Amino acid sequence: MSYPLGAADFLRSAPLGIRVVARYRIAGGFTDALGYLRSSDEASCVIDTRRGEVVISVADVVAAKQVPEPPARRSAVARVSPTTTAATEPPSHPAAPA
Repeated sequence: MSYPLGAADFLRSAPLGIRVVARYRIAGGFTDALGYLRSSDEASCVIDTRRGEVVISVADVVAAKQVPEPPARRSAVARVSPTTTAATEPPSHPAAPA
């Protein structure tokens, strides 16, 4: 979904629950919030990030857009080669001399 709006207008009008990224001003620079838009009004919005909810003043937002869902996490089984097991792997460091 594309929005031909400014960043603040996008956050005010975007449907709740979509995944967004917003860049906003903080003391000394800028930072980003990546997560799900939980609420929005004329003054602020709330983005639910991996670290918790972030309340952002829309006046501080300089860029925002909808982003796709994160990729599915791979299982531990998928990361292990079928020909490599813990028993066949060399030790990560040499043994101390006796």
